[in-house]
Amino acid sequence: MNGRKIDYVVKDDGYNPATTSTVVRELVQQDKVFAVLNGLGTAPHAAVVDYLNQQKVPDLFVASGASQWNQPDKLPNTFGFNVDYVTEGKILAHYEQEQKPDAKFCVLRQDDDFGKDLTTGITQVVGKLASEQTYAVSSESLAAQVGALKAAGCTVNFLATVNGFTAMALGTAAKMAYPAAWATSSSGGDYSTLVGYLGKDVGPKLLEGLVSTNYLPFDADDPWVKLFQEINTKYNAGAPFTGNTIYGMSVAYTFAEALTQAGKNPTRAGILEALESGKVKSNGIVPGTFSADDHEAFGGAGIVTVSEGVQAYVDGQLFTTDAASGPVSPYSGTGVPLPASGIPAAAN
Repeated sequence: MNGRKIDYVVKDDGYNPATTSTVVRELVQQDKVFAVLNGLGTAPHAAVVDYLNQQKVPDLFVASGASQWNQPDKLPNTFGFNVDYVTEGKILAHYEQEQKPDAKFCVLRQDDDFGKDLTTGITQVVGKLASEQTYAVSSESLAAQVGALKAAGCTVNFLATVNGFTAMALGTAAKMAYPAAWATSSSGGDYSTLVGYLGKDVGPKLLEGLVSTNYLPFDADDPWVKLFQEINTKYNAGAPFTGNTIYGMSVAYTFAEALTQAGKNPTRAGILEALESGKVKSNGIVPGTFSADDHEAFGGAGIVTVSEGVQAYVDGQLFTTDAASGPVSPYSGTGVPLPASGIPAAAN
């Protein structure tokens, strides 16, 4: 940006917090990175968040919606990207309760802060759950958990799952002839990815009616999505274009926007100041909320459903709320428009 080249160094931590600590220290001490971008996962990133703040390294756009990233006083260098899981849970539960007021609501979740936070948001809206089942990311089967949901008579199951476990849950339920409705966090609700796990023969059938949330441009005719498709075709030939692609390019755009706002000679302090200025809006379906008092990227999300093999936003089902006890409110504003040529606007 501003004539400078970005060297992007990628380290694979295998989603193992111990390995995360090792590779992040390599990035900071050996590679001398300007910033760490989009560290993946609640548990892995929790292992390094204090270290990055102690080293005063910008810790930008964590790939997790855990509430712990939004602590400007304690973690001044850390900014989240995913919608906060409590916020997401409240919005997802609000929609399901409106659509199915007589349902018996239950949760299947990871046994970590991701699962806890999403469940906190859900229970704020629907109250006591008929059943709450947990699993570890090392689990190889969900038969016991899905069997317990079926035995409890759960008719709507909220999922605090990543895509692989969403697919496992739906596949297990199908084998048990258990016809519940499913509503998942955006972290585990990408249709193309789920079809990849479940297979093209059975995936579309099992995913019909799946409800999830999203906060980024998603529909095929959206200008952002069209631009990202063009970029993927030109520079990433042969790679599938999924919700994960949109997510990654959205993070990249937001980083470029923050660098642009930081000026021609960006510093670590300068990029933090740019984010806290409120001028970095990202490309969400609601404008970004970064400020000095709020290190969360977005304060709202829309409802996405699968119908006849197409995953799309539901008209009129876009909401804002907070990670505390605030109400879930309809949002009638617009998303962030695509700037000319997709290039972030210069600082003003």
